[in-house]
Amino acid sequence: MNYDQTHQALIFDCDGTLTDSMPIHYVAWRTTLARHGIEFPEDRFYEMGGIPTDKIIEILSLEQGVVGDVAAIAAEKERAFLETIGDVEPNRPVCEIAIGHHRRMPMAVASGGIRSVVIDQLIRIAMRDYFETIVAAEDTALHKPEPDVFLEAAKRLGVSPKGCLVFEDTDIGIEAARRAGMDFVDVRTMAPPADGGF
Repeated sequence: MNYDQTHQALIFDCDGTLTDSMPIHYVAWRTTLARHGIEFPEDRFYEMGGIPTDKIIEILSLEQGVVGDVAAIAAEKERAFLETIGDVEPNRPVCEIAIGHHRRMPMAVASGGIRSVVIDQLIRIAMRDYFETIVAAEDTALHKPEPDVFLEAAKRLGVSPKGCLVFEDTDIGIEAARRAGMDFVDVRTMAPPADGGF
């Protein structure tokens, strides 16, 4: 589908949307939090997709009565993920859309992830140069399901929120797109390309 006929800009989440990274993230979460006595069931992990690392740790620590250095645990988790970033693969149907619209319309990445980790993933899947801007956790005070990350992406692209189409893989991210007044595609419903890849 040619989205440039219906929208002015495309905005992509990273983890689970452009990259098939969520299972790798979960392993890093599980091993890191176990060392600190924090439980993180897999279903809860997917429910919290799109929330920045430090916020997740704050929430889980408060719920489970665990006291720890949130920043240090967050850094430990990100290091654990980066150690396995070589295993990250592209989410092919979504990347095909970005490749097909490159230089035809403005595109951004808007993620709850840390900028350096987002960029490392995009480099890993050879997609870094397809996007005019990257909005990451450091760039907004509020995070998904609040709309700020998507609104900031639209602002940087110089496009009205109403003209943007968001690609997301979590309920929290889709709610953020709704609150931003943007159309969205739930990539969980997308099938792989018939030819098997790009």
